[in-house]
Amino acid sequence: MPNSSTLCLDANLVIALVTAERFSPLALAWWTRVTLEEKEVCAPSLLRYEVTAALYRKALRGPLSWEDARLALEQALQLDIAYLQPSGLATRAFELAAQFNLPTTSDAHYLALAEHLACPLWTADERFFNGVKAAFPLIRWLGDFKGE
Repeated sequence: MPNSSTLCLDANLVIALVTAERFSPLALAWWTRVTLEEKEVCAPSLLRYEVTAALYRKALRGPLSWEDARLALEQALQLDIAYLQPSGLATRAFELAAQFNLPTTSDAHYLALAEHLACPLWTADERFFNGVKAAFPLIRWLGDFKGE
């Protein structure tokens, strides 16, 4: 039975929350809804690393200034997210990455946590969503969020 009070999110959604991205308005509406509904938002511990790396790349390549990237990182780290690392998560992520033929195990960690918690996993990565949605019904794409 799905857990209706908890949800997972991935680094792509966090980046959309703290920088100007295509789905930033939807991400902000989504976060507002989640906050109003008092959902517990969870992610594997690697989310911090992935967000840090993504913001660093944005500053290195120029879409963000170093100061804006640092401020976005501070915002991201202040979000009310429970960082969880249950036993067996890495092993299950390895299995899921192989099952879905993912290029790395990073995205699979989010899948494994959502599976472990029996809750939805929200992503702003449409390609990732499309690659797993048929076999992983817990995944949700931010582009489908209606804000209602």
